[in-house]
Amino acid sequence: MRGVSNKLVLSIILLLHHGNDFATGIEGVCKSRSNHDAYVPSNDLCQDNVISDDNLLVIERYRPNKESSRLSDFDVTDVLVFTVASNETDGFRRYLRSVEIHGFRDNLNVLGLGETWRGGNMLSLGGGYKVNLLKKALEKHRNDEKKIILVTDSYDVIFLGGLSAIVERFLDTGARVLFSAERNCWPDKSLADHYPSVSRGKRYLNSGGFIGYATDVYEILDTADVKDEDDDQLFYTTVYLRSELRMRHKIKLDHKSEIFQNLYGAVADVELRFKGEESYLQNIVYNTVPLVLHGNGLSKLVLNSLGNYLARAWTPDEGCLACWDQTIELDRSKPETYPVILIAIFIEQPTPFLEEFFRAIHRQTYPKSRLHLFVHNNVAYHESVVDHFFESVSKEYLSAKQVLPNDGISEVEARKLAMEHCLLKKCSGYLSVDAIAHLDNEHTLKLLVEQQRGIVAPLLVRPYKAWSNFWGAITDDAFYARSFDYMEIIKNERRGLWNVPFVTNCYLINATIIGNKATRPSYEDGGLDTEMAFAQGNRRSGLFMYVSNRLDFGHLVNPETYNIQLTHPDMYQIMDNKLDWEKRYIHPNYSESFHPDKKPIQPCPDVYWFPIATLRFTRELIGIVESYGQWSDGTNHDPRLSGGYENVPTRDIHMNQVQYEPQWLYFLKEYVRPLQELVFTGYFHDPPRSLMNFVVRYRPDEQPSLKPHHDSSTYTINIALNQAEVDYEGGGCRFIRYNCSVTDTKPGWMLMHPGRLTHYHEGLRVTAGTRYIMISFVDP
Repeated sequence: MRGVSNKLVLSIILLLHHGNDFATGIEGVCKSRSNHDAYVPSNDLCQDNVISDDNLLVIERYRPNKESSRLSDFDVTDVLVFTVASNETDGFRRYLRSVEIHGFRDNLNVLGLGETWRGGNMLSLGGGYKVNLLKKALEKHRNDEKKIILVTDSYDVIFLGGLSAIVERFLDTGARVLFSAERNCWPDKSLADHYPSVSRGKRYLNSGGFIGYATDVYEILDTADVKDEDDDQLFYTTVYLRSELRMRHKIKLDHKSEIFQNLYGAVADVELRFKGEESYLQNIVYNTVPLVLHGNGLSKLVLNSLGNYLARAWTPDEGCLACWDQTIELDRSKPETYPVILIAIFIEQPTPFLEEFFRAIHRQTYPKSRLHLFVHNNVAYHESVVDHFFESVSKEYLSAKQVLPNDGISEVEARKLAMEHCLLKKCSGYLSVDAIAHLDNEHTLKLLVEQQRGIVAPLLVRPYKAWSNFWGAITDDAFYARSFDYMEIIKNERRGLWNVPFVTNCYLINATIIGNKATRPSYEDGGLDTEMAFAQGNRRSGLFMYVSNRLDFGHLVNPETYNIQLTHPDMYQIMDNKLDWEKRYIHPNYSESFHPDKKPIQPCPDVYWFPIATLRFTRELIGIVESYGQWSDGTNHDPRLSGGYENVPTRDIHMNQVQYEPQWLYFLKEYVRPLQELVFTGYFHDPPRSLMNFVVRYRPDEQPSLKPHHDSSTYTINIALNQAEVDYEGGGCRFIRYNCSVTDTKPGWMLMHPGRLTHYHEGLRVTAGTRYIMISFVDP
């Protein structure tokens, strides 16, 4: 790029659009160039998506009305960009992507790649190794007056602009060498008073980014010998604080973040903004738009969050562009090419709707010939469900292993054992799934594999809640904090692939991470619980954790109120796990009653008949009351009532006796009231009130029938709980005024009729068997 002026250099990123194959769950991605079994994320973008000089121009941001006399003579090929990276980490790949986006990959020189890091642990002091690598690399340019050197860290840096913009701003400063600046004096606070004072801006040098002429930079590097384990920032600070060197090389600091933005101690200084299709970072303190972003120190998690958007990772119109990097498309016609995955299932606490959880696992479209199963069940109550699953489907998988409650294996040990089992089976990927994670999307596993990330989780949210399986941010003591975009993500108002500091409950891990002792996840860390320890260990290892909401994947159940001391405890989950409760217990034809063309069934005048509950609901409700077993004696004396007297007694059990009163009142509000409003037009009472909610039992030898009576209600509901002519003979309800009887009741269907005055009725005689009905007197 020659002869660049200071006008805006507009750019267009030409993205390759692929076909849409929703059936496979991928909206078109390039094919993998490697054997699918390897399941190793590519270090570059896949070939068809490589952003080259031919299809990439960069939007550069220049300050308006500012002339640069020297820029017209500047050749961008005279800029050398240097960084140090010993390993190809997630952070390094992000760095490379930002270089690609801004079109200067040919200018980039990566030092130390694939070599042993010799610069210390970098948690306190260290990094002299970077100085020595740079000095060696610059020897051949030490006398080149044209060369400009841009040096940055790599794992925690993102470029926000191109070289032309960076160089122009550098030239505007009049410096020969320009270092980034920060608010904190590091690593030697005692040197703070030796710094030149500044009227405005950040005062102290940061070595994570600097730019200068090669001749000056080399002379600076040659001022003293540095040991590999010495501190690089202390070395550059010492140079800067020597006034003769500062003057000779015109060393300046980027006090107002014209080029370099360090985040540590300055997170509140910046705002993520969008202008059209471009995301950018605005420094609201100095009114600048930085071009190099550095997540130094403890600010790396903020950098990760901003990195979800910057460098064209996500745009308002096109959504997530970075999502396509490294992705593959698995060929459904070649299941033998799918990576082998171990699905590790963990049941660590009593968990509602476990049957549905296992069905979702079995329903995954991933070839079972490429799947191993590992199940750790730590709850004896669930053994029958787990055993049924294994007996029914385990032989479809490559292998299946159970760890039982009486094996005495702790959760931590079980998670270690599962990872070892994955390595033993030579798996390419490891899917960890807690029993609360329901994968409703049958393509979830396939989509996660195709995403090709080291650790990636599907977004799962508790329905109707803000509780999910990821955190968008964390506090300084590593606990939950809400990120600026958390609500938009969980509501799917922003879809994409999000780098986050914490994932749990369900995630896919590349087996190369498990196979490396330095990066193998750990589930124990002091007093932390397993999920906190897992996330913290990954953060320390520099592993990125992603959560995807590119599609809808499933949901979380809430186990907090699940009480296995109750009979059929899932029945009690109507409020805390409403979505799953509805799927299991509400009649599949319930919603058809509200269709405008559907005429309600009316077996008698003002008596309506609706499907409302499943057969499982009716069986389990009978099981609840029979397990309780304390039926009333059928006399007028009833100590359960406030007056102690029942005018029309039945053999019954009240819902409050079986701890089901709150759940039943919620049932009336959510499912009965809409039907009442549908047929009894003009009557509205929300929520419905009901003091009498009970299951009645009729038997020929106990109480076979009920005398004529009015109900103490505005309207009454009567749900049949078992099958006429199968479980009992006779029975039914006769409305005397209309001489109309309903005898062919179906379990799960509800009769609704007015209670007072008009619908005088009686319970017809049961001649054989046992009849059960559920009664509520609504709005007495």
